[in-house]
Amino acid sequence: MNFRTTHTVAQRSSLANMQKNLAAMAKLQEQASSGKRINKISDDPSMAADALSLRREQSASAQYARNAQDGQAWLNLADSAIMSTSTLLRRARDLVTQGANTGTQNGETREALAVELDGIKSALLDQANTKYLGRSVFAGTSGESHAFDKETYAFSGVEQAVVERRISDSTTVRVDVAGTEVFGGDSTDPSSPDYSVFKLIDDITATLRTGGDPAPALNQIDTRLAKVLNAGATVGARTNQIESAAERASFRASSLRSDISGIEHIDLAQTVIDLKIQEVAYTASLNVTSKVLQPTLLDYLR
Repeated sequence: MNFRTTHTVAQRSSLANMQKNLAAMAKLQEQASSGKRINKISDDPSMAADALSLRREQSASAQYARNAQDGQAWLNLADSAIMSTSTLLRRARDLVTQGANTGTQNGETREALAVELDGIKSALLDQANTKYLGRSVFAGTSGESHAFDKETYAFSGVEQAVVERRISDSTTVRVDVAGTEVFGGDSTDPSSPDYSVFKLIDDITATLRTGGDPAPALNQIDTRLAKVLNAGATVGARTNQIESAAERASFRASSLRSDISGIEHIDLAQTVIDLKIQEVAYTASLNVTSKVLQPTLLDYLR
């Protein structure tokens, strides 16, 4: 069956083809100028959905990286305070050992030892009240300005309310340290595991000033020092975990950027080539169409 092709049909067909070529060229120009393959969802719904999914994952990964960075800052401060506490306790032990040599000590030397121990206690209180962004690293989720009162040594922290940072969709890491684990609690009983290290030093200085033998306090210092070192080991393990998470987050962020770029961004060299080819095709369609379209009656009337 034959269909009659009129001048109008040929004209419409030619114009439609030119419009397609022009639209294709305009799309390539948009991609070349923006540098992106997908400028709106309708350009490629499937690839746009993949890009959105990757961006959600990228956002989550960036948040985990920020959490790890914040947690690392907490743990670094705690580790520094614990190491300083360990050094101070060792010095206190040396002073107690000196004070235990009763045959070589007089009132003045014992007072000098007591004064230095008082200074160590003050330094320990400063370490116990170490803060990060206004919050004590040894007081859990407490909103108090200090973990230990400088006068009464009372602990103001919240024992079971820990500070955690999420470093992946399935992993959280504790970033604070319970002050009572490092410095003892509110107990004034020397035989108690919660015996306050601050009260311990007060008892030692009182013994020195009254001429007593401070030697029995050596075991108590050793017990507290062992707890400090255990806390330091725990902090070190958490720090390693968070550092590993930060490295993974950094690697994942780089990988996601590459994946998103592969979906959204153009190959500029290839796009320029395609654009040149499309320009040639459009120019050719203009030339061909100008020959196909016959003059109208108005052309003759002119």
